[in-house]
Amino acid sequence: MTREEILKKIVEEKIKFIRLQITDINGMLKNVEIPADEIERALDGKVMFDGSSIEGMARIDESDMYLIPDLSTFTILPWTLENGKVGRFVCDVYKPDGKPYEGDPRSVLKRIVKKLRDEEYIGYAGPEPEFFILPRDEKGNPKLELMDKGGYFDLLPIGHGEETRKMIVEALEEMGLNVEASHHEVAPSQHEIDFTYDKILETADNIQTFKLVVKTISLLRGMHATFMPKPFFGINGSGMHCNMSLFKNDENIFYDKNKKYELSQELQYFIGGIFEHINSITAIANPTINSYKRLVPGYEAPINVAWAASNRTALIRVPASRGKGTRIELRSPDPTANPYLLFSVIFASGLKGVKEKILPPEPVVENIYKMKEDKKMELGIKKLPSSLKESLECLKNDEFIKDVLGEHIFKKFIEIKEKECRLFDAAVTDWETNKYLGIL
Repeated sequence: MTREEILKKIVEEKIKFIRLQITDINGMLKNVEIPADEIERALDGKVMFDGSSIEGMARIDESDMYLIPDLSTFTILPWTLENGKVGRFVCDVYKPDGKPYEGDPRSVLKRIVKKLRDEEYIGYAGPEPEFFILPRDEKGNPKLELMDKGGYFDLLPIGHGEETRKMIVEALEEMGLNVEASHHEVAPSQHEIDFTYDKILETADNIQTFKLVVKTISLLRGMHATFMPKPFFGINGSGMHCNMSLFKNDENIFYDKNKKYELSQELQYFIGGIFEHINSITAIANPTINSYKRLVPGYEAPINVAWAASNRTALIRVPASRGKGTRIELRSPDPTANPYLLFSVIFASGLKGVKEKILPPEPVVENIYKMKEDKKMELGIKKLPSSLKESLECLKNDEFIKDVLGEHIFKKFIEIKEKECRLFDAAVTDWETNKYLGIL
């Protein structure tokens, strides 16, 4: 929509407030809300906020930041229709000198989009985010209780979770997101909603919109939606598999009908670049302590650094679709990842692989979950980092990923996450008290 079209729509739809939305380093949504009659000032980029009040964003002596709305992201929040409509823009953060702020995760991804474009490439992605819908107690606090006994693709019984998922899909479509599929996932109370493939910046925006809608609709229905990767012991956790491809001159460069599996050399180079930096990418793809409770054997989560055609036991698989639908699926990320930083490090690494012709090991045909350790060693199959602390150590020593993220976000991300590790190390968990209190 053009500026004029947006102004006209705000009047016609009687929109009362406008939310200017950004994402912090942790991947959390933040926003400034203004009355609709201030929209001209917002569109002129004159709305300021205090960047030092957002964790990791700015020091107090450089705190004045400007919000620059991306006009293509304007939408109306569907749940506000009855009580005064609210419009929403995704914004970029700029400094007073008119330059993009280096602490804005969206600006990092925009830099990678430009690097791809300079090489005449366009990156596409389609995520598969999973989440749990849980009940709330009488005080409104989430309860760690399962709401159903459903499994993968189950249709019955239809309960509060399924009805909530239906309303989430309706809200997403009202906001302009095209939902491809929604279904019950493997674990009880677990759900997945997939939306259409898009360019990587638009997809990152859509992931953040998706999280907002899932949380809000669940809350309005008296429930709690969580993207926590592993809220329950003994059942599958929530991931966010990322399907990705690279186009040049409107052609998918991952496809080559004359090659084995009809997969191009460039696809292998792209995987090779990801594998070269996968340990540090893991800190971005799985950025919480809890993320690594999902990345354990026995629950279909990928822990083996290998790739395969259609083999779901590998970290990266290539689904069966060919032609323009040829893509890779990175299976390790979870929905706590900041999508702007996630796509930045993945596509920058993949592009490096293509430019430097980095070959990965040969694709694996066998079930890696059942493979013996000596066989894995023979095939060069390594494991992903097993903790946030381990992946952070890999990240700290990766100059390439540091350059991708920029010094500010690189340092702040590590600082925030190392603090998280220290707090966890000092915490006394239920497991410890259950294990030791009665016997020691």
